[in-house]
Amino acid sequence: MTTRPPGDHPRLCVMISGSGRSLANLARLAASGSLRARIALVIASRQCPGLAHAAAHGVHAQVIPGQIPAEELARTLDAHAIDLTVLAGYLRYLHVPASHAGRVINIHPALLPDFGGPGMHGRRVHEAVLAAGRHVSGCTVHVVDDQYDHGPVVLQRACAVLASDTPESLADRVFAQELLALPEAIDALLHARWTPARPPIRPQGDAAFIDPSHTPRGSRS
Repeated sequence: MTTRPPGDHPRLCVMISGSGRSLANLARLAASGSLRARIALVIASRQCPGLAHAAAHGVHAQVIPGQIPAEELARTLDAHAIDLTVLAGYLRYLHVPASHAGRVINIHPALLPDFGGPGMHGRRVHEAVLAAGRHVSGCTVHVVDDQYDHGPVVLQRACAVLASDTPESLADRVFAQELLALPEAIDALLHARWTPARPPIRPQGDAAFIDPSHTPRGSRS
């Protein structure tokens, strides 16, 4: 990460495509000092409700439709001195610039490597989890590489799947874990508590309830 003067927090770019609920959560945490980072840029793949959260917090936002060429993305991130880029409900394939490799993360609403890949987002993920009869679901924060929902896992948080669950109720329970997982992963990366050479972080408490047979992609023995 970029060396900064004391008190100058690392700078984040958050990329969105929809409601921006995760962006709003990160912005609140940054404003309160609970997240030791500053959101310096928001990039949206389209006009979407999430842009209102950027405006409410005085964050510069850009709408860049379609797939962003790696060179263009690098110029944009560098112009804002971005240390870490966070995909928070960003639905476009992202070409990660070589200069930012290892500094782009994504949050996915399932325990990867299961229920990931092209087209697996939002309701589809939770429908697939329920159809498979799983008893545990959760979310995964991982480093972005050149494949969908791939790359080293930073951390996972888990929750139970109930017999009475619908895709909507399961989505709500998973999202509650996402609100905890994403800031924890950001802090771990920005402040050197995790690197790709380390195994995924294992949170304590209910979030540690992960099926023992599940081996996340990117885990290391």
